[in-house]
Amino acid sequence: MKPFTTARRALAALLVAVIPVLALAAPKTATPKVNFTKYKLKNGLTVLYSRDVSAPVVSVAVTYNVGSFVEPVGRTGFAHLFEHMMFQGSANVGKGEYMGIIQDIGGSLNGTTGQDRTNYFSTVPANQLELPLFLEADRMATLDVSQVNLDNQRAVVQEERRQSYDNRPYGQVFETLLKNTSSIQPYTHAPIGSMEDLNKATLQDVQTFFANWYGPSNAVLSVVGDFEEAKLKALIDKHFGPIPARTVPPLPSLKEPFQKEEKRVALKDPLAPLPSYTAAWQIPHNNHKDIPALDMLCTVLSGGKSTRLYQSLVEEQQVATSAMVGVMPRRGMGLLLAMMSFAPGQSVEKAEQALEAEVERVKTSGVTDAEMETARRQARQAQIRGLRTVEDRATNLGEYAVVFGNPNRINTYLPDLYKVTPADVQRVAKEYLVKNRRTVVITEPAPSPTTEEKS
Repeated sequence: MKPFTTARRALAALLVAVIPVLALAAPKTATPKVNFTKYKLKNGLTVLYSRDVSAPVVSVAVTYNVGSFVEPVGRTGFAHLFEHMMFQGSANVGKGEYMGIIQDIGGSLNGTTGQDRTNYFSTVPANQLELPLFLEADRMATLDVSQVNLDNQRAVVQEERRQSYDNRPYGQVFETLLKNTSSIQPYTHAPIGSMEDLNKATLQDVQTFFANWYGPSNAVLSVVGDFEEAKLKALIDKHFGPIPARTVPPLPSLKEPFQKEEKRVALKDPLAPLPSYTAAWQIPHNNHKDIPALDMLCTVLSGGKSTRLYQSLVEEQQVATSAMVGVMPRRGMGLLLAMMSFAPGQSVEKAEQALEAEVERVKTSGVTDAEMETARRQARQAQIRGLRTVEDRATNLGEYAVVFGNPNRINTYLPDLYKVTPADVQRVAKEYLVKNRRTVVITEPAPSPTTEEKS
């Protein structure tokens, strides 16, 4: 399974890919529509399926409406812990056998955890469709949540935390950003959780967490690929139908006010070879009408080497080696992130001034029709890339159903991007990219304790 990584690596990956990730759900004018069928089992499981016989493969994804946003104080890291626990065996599958079973038939699989959802997905030959359905249903119904599995997977997650946060250059950035950009528990911590909370998690704690959040009525099953519709439905009824419905706790409130003044945090990082700059502006939730315009704003600013930030900050002024912006959509308050990296001798202060000047230029002078057309082409290309495989479509259908409440967003978001005008982009820049909604985290290299002792 893919470990959840954050800090500089995660932020960089997010900012490089964030517009394509959003646009990949967006079907575009000349992009084929993703036709799908939706229905629900008596136990509450939502099923989405889309038939594609172009290749003899099928992808099965289960997206749970659980992420770090449901974790209360003192219980952080549980959703991510279960990303690991879900591979530790169930009533009919031995410990650690899940991956081998899928890989032995030539399939692939993965799982990811975010703030707003958790998903598990596999792609197998079409004639093996029943196998991933059986495996997903078996662990949904009878996961082995034992003390032995808790102890060994807790150790795995804690080591992952050490590698991805505690002992990695810029490892403090992501968590620092989250703590300072939200005033409510759901969004103030990363999915990895804290060492303290992981250490004190009891077997009863994790058993309760599983019972609460991993039932059929809190999940979406999405299947895309080469299958016969009647056979698929029969297999779903066979394996998922008998799972009892479970009561799901109320979701936490995600309402919070925008901050009223800028926040600035200075980090000293003994592992960082060079400074880094990360900023986040608070923006509305993922279904707000202004999200498409904010996406297009980010594409105009940093959608490639021909766009404004790269040309101005990297090529002309040479105040940074990279400069990227992108939307981090969430079901609650989202973030528009900016990140810059530097070469030796480059000034963070000058780079920030240059970044602010480019933002102000959008506010005062707007963007051109040519820039908007380029941004639309990039969105279309991202759509095609992002929905290329059956796995892409299966995971996106689940994502949109759970996090956005609308699986058809896979077909509607790109047209929404195409409707954005230059005036819309200028308006959202003026409204949201203001200092009182911004949090800035600047990381500076710091001597390690051993270095200080030697000197």
